[in-house]
Amino acid sequence: MEIKFCGAAKTVTGSQHLLTINGKKLLLDCGLFQGRREESYRRNKDFLFKPEQVHSVVLSHAHIDHSGNLPTLYKKGFRGNIYCTPATRDLCSIMLQDSAHIQEKDVEFVNKKKARKGEKLFNHLYTISDALNVLKQFKSMPYNNKFFIDGFDNKVAVTFFDAGHILGSSQVLLEIEENGKKIRFGFTGDIGRWELPILKDPDFMGDVDYLISESTYGGRVHDKATEMDSQLAQVILDNYEKGGKIIVPAFSVGRTQEIVYAMSKLFNENKIPKIPIFVDSPLSVNATEVFKMHPECFDEETAKLISDGVDIFGLNNVRYVKDVEESKSLNFFDGSCMVISASGMCEAGRILHHLRNNIENKNNTILIIGFQAEHTLGRRLVESVKNPGMEVNIFGEPYPVRAKVVVLNSFSAHADENELQRFFNDYSRKNLKKTFLVHGEIDMMEALKSNLNKMDFKNIYIPDYGETVILN
Repeated sequence: MEIKFCGAAKTVTGSQHLLTINGKKLLLDCGLFQGRREESYRRNKDFLFKPEQVHSVVLSHAHIDHSGNLPTLYKKGFRGNIYCTPATRDLCSIMLQDSAHIQEKDVEFVNKKKARKGEKLFNHLYTISDALNVLKQFKSMPYNNKFFIDGFDNKVAVTFFDAGHILGSSQVLLEIEENGKKIRFGFTGDIGRWELPILKDPDFMGDVDYLISESTYGGRVHDKATEMDSQLAQVILDNYEKGGKIIVPAFSVGRTQEIVYAMSKLFNENKIPKIPIFVDSPLSVNATEVFKMHPECFDEETAKLISDGVDIFGLNNVRYVKDVEESKSLNFFDGSCMVISASGMCEAGRILHHLRNNIENKNNTILIIGFQAEHTLGRRLVESVKNPGMEVNIFGEPYPVRAKVVVLNSFSAHADENELQRFFNDYSRKNLKKTFLVHGEIDMMEALKSNLNKMDFKNIYIPDYGETVILN
């Protein structure tokens, strides 16, 4: 058995890990790499393997950096099954089409500027047709239900365990038989946090022989999830005094629903003024409907609110915006309001237009509530907190950051340093032969490796992009 690390190796996005088992190839995740436009296009277009040779895909969750390159995989010849949880399948049904649509629109917008300058034009990776075709290959299975992958002669069984990261997110347990040996192989996907609103806490998949683990915040401690309401309230109150807008780049799945949920509680408790909230993302509207379809993923508090008749995603102050003209009209809204829009890392979609129109106004606030990968606009906005007045490029044009940028890491859906140690503490030091750290920047990986060594875990390895490791 061998592993080839084809994405999220010494970086955060583009999760792809290729396993060769009994001569057949199984891909864990197929995400989009996100960063500099030229590099992203090149990495996403060219796989480190032949797509037509991949037998099956096991998908941990629906975030685009884990699922977003599946249509390209299909476009280049993949025709196998894609296994995931029911909620992940339902989210992907809207997210992959939305990804294709955004690519088409953003490439069209950027190419108009490039054409005027005589520069080389971009091409989008895939079309909506590719997204629709790959969705036909999805097979969904519930949590805690062992099943065998078709075509592996009953020698590869999969069980999904709740990862507590986003709706439907899973840790993956593979029980493999190869050459007379039995191997328990784990893949964390993205590990969530304990006590986050809406979702259940991360589960434990049981002891494994080998583990691929995320390390996004392996060396950083978040503010407690229980502090998110009070921190958000302070941002609202500070901005309300200035009469400005609060622009929130948010992933359409997870962060959007959580901030609406938090705002609803603050309104009901009379802790903040009832400012209008605009969720300006067709995907967020559809994703919220998917949330309502999957109460099996909710924690006890959320389940009780719903059973008591509380509409946690549709309070009176929220307006879900689908129409492009209505989105444009928000530029002329007079008074305090909150605009929540995708993408969460500010790399595509309507959020770019809202930032372009509001970033130079000192009365406005840009609220960052999710992870921002290297070389993304979102990361540069975070960096501007320590560099007031610095310029950022939006659609290729420079804009000075005069709006106040606030970062609330209490909203993060990724386990932090302490929570990752809590997660690992359940594993047997004796049984776990080797751990591969992925999905993190190198300083976070090194920090997690150091912490795991102190916890008496052995053989912690950080693979390179494209590296192949043989398991004996």
